[in-house]
Amino acid sequence: MKSLLLAALWMIPFYFLGLFGCLWLLPYLSPNSHDASIEAAMTGAFFVGPLAALAGFTGGFFFHRSRKSR
Repeated sequence: MKSLLLAALWMIPFYFLGLFGCLWLLPYLSPNSHDASIEAAMTGAFFVGPLAALAGFTGGFFFHRSRKSR
């Protein structure tokens, strides 16, 4: 149970890492010239951020679970 809670805490910084990473990188990569900032914000908030949060949860769970078994 403790591993799940600690892994859930890892979701918060990974969400923001994905969000701000997308906000910084997507305007340079997108061919959209009209509303690139809106595209970056929506993609970061609703796709890349949750994907990074899921990766943070998975990594945090396995990290804390492996430390528990030592």
